[in-house]
Amino acid sequence: MAVASEPYTEKTDEQRAITEMVRQFVDERVLPIAEEHDHEDKFPEAVVSQMKELGLFGVTIPEEYGGMGLDLTTYAMIVEELSRGWISVSGIVNTHFIGSYLLMKFGTGEQRERFLPLMANGDVRAAFSLSEPGLGSDVQAISTRAKRDSEDWVINGTKMWVTNGLMSGLVFLLAKSDPDATPPYKGMTCFITEKEPGAAVNEGAFTGLSVPPKIKKMGYKGVESTELVYEDYRCPAQNVLGGEEDGLNRGFGQMMDALEVGRVNVAARGVGIAQRALELALRYSQERKTFGKQIADHQAIQFKLADMATKVEAARLLTLKAARLKDAGQRSDLEAGMAKLFASEIGKEVVEDAFRIHGGYGYSKEYEIERLYRDAPLLLIGEGTSEIQRMVIGKKLLQRHKT
Repeated sequence: MAVASEPYTEKTDEQRAITEMVRQFVDERVLPIAEEHDHEDKFPEAVVSQMKELGLFGVTIPEEYGGMGLDLTTYAMIVEELSRGWISVSGIVNTHFIGSYLLMKFGTGEQRERFLPLMANGDVRAAFSLSEPGLGSDVQAISTRAKRDSEDWVINGTKMWVTNGLMSGLVFLLAKSDPDATPPYKGMTCFITEKEPGAAVNEGAFTGLSVPPKIKKMGYKGVESTELVYEDYRCPAQNVLGGEEDGLNRGFGQMMDALEVGRVNVAARGVGIAQRALELALRYSQERKTFGKQIADHQAIQFKLADMATKVEAARLLTLKAARLKDAGQRSDLEAGMAKLFASEIGKEVVEDAFRIHGGYGYSKEYEIERLYRDAPLLLIGEGTSEIQRMVIGKKLLQRHKT
């Protein structure tokens, strides 16, 4: 009897072709350089140039602006493949994707015409910024201020943990434009702040923005994470996301909407890193021998591999379901939270299981699993910690099931 394929795992011919292309790119271009660049904390310039040529910076940007016009589901599949190679490479694309999503959904026609073509070909890359030193998960407590002065908004404040903070040309920044608003989220605006890519101290039109030395991290290397210091930085009023009429003091909602798709991003990254860890564990367990046979023949290892593979597949299903619901225009806040929570947690668990299977060699920098072991924890805190996800999931469950 024929069994209908599960709709959440189906791929269209286009999706299959794109993901196969990205997997080949990862195998041939990313994996061979990942260890070197990770150890030296070096930006993968050549890989990024190749990603531009492949059109990966414009995956979801409409064709009229030079992009591919693909949906979130296809993008999640691409992110999984990139993360399988090195999550730092996917991070370069992910913050850019958030920026393009904000523009596509909330930007004015002029803003879309001005920025999206440059973003689609990767000539201008984007970052977004919520976090601040000492802020934690309480976004409403941000201290960055924006004050209207003539035709500009003058921004003062320090942002933290900005992925692509140095190399980006655009930063979508959340600031308090009405600090007396009650509740505080009603007084926040998203500004499209322009900057000089690669410049530690911006001059000329972008005076007032400086980028301190990049933050040294346990993992997630190669891509920079920085502070951004705004000191009397002048942002033209035309760069209020959505324009002043529709966008002023609506930045909190815009950013929260973007984080919903951002959680699908992180979930896909968790699936990708877990998939790679599983592959490494399967390979090593069939190469390494103990007590006269390969360790894959030991039941203890087989049980571990079985659990790992099951977790990876479950995380992939959750991630694709959340993406497909969003693409269908249905509510996916609950599903995106679940996907992010589960995929990030199993990403860490599967990597740790692969690390254990490698034994002492897993602790050596000569083996790839060591890098994955340092990279995986990022997913537990990016786009909201697991604890925050549980709070979100709990609240959404109660909202949907009121008695």
